[in-house]
Amino acid sequence: MSILDAYLPVVLFLLVALVVTAAMLAAAALIHPSRQNIVKSQAYECGIETTTDARDRYSVRYYLVAMLFVVFDVETVFLFPWAVILDELLLFGLIEMGIFLGILVIGYAYAWRTGALDWA
Repeated sequence: MSILDAYLPVVLFLLVALVVTAAMLAAAALIHPSRQNIVKSQAYECGIETTTDARDRYSVRYYLVAMLFVVFDVETVFLFPWAVILDELLLFGLIEMGIFLGILVIGYAYAWRTGALDWA
């Protein structure tokens, strides 16, 4: 088996991916509506009329809430593999996940008590 035979599927996959991507971009460029107006060029903020510049500074609390969301979201991802093999882990897995969730709840309670979640 030569090196060409080993990498042929990879090269074909990349070639097909490039062709499909180019075809989709070309089709989108051909069929998109090109009528421009003032409303389409304005910034859209959830249906609310914009009152300030989009490049204004935001409070640090906004970013803190976003980071807390990401941290808690990533930590809860660990619950899915645990739930899948719960019957194999038995009591050890239950105690281990109880400790993990306890630490998570303590961190959440601390963030709530210090007002880190009140960014509005």
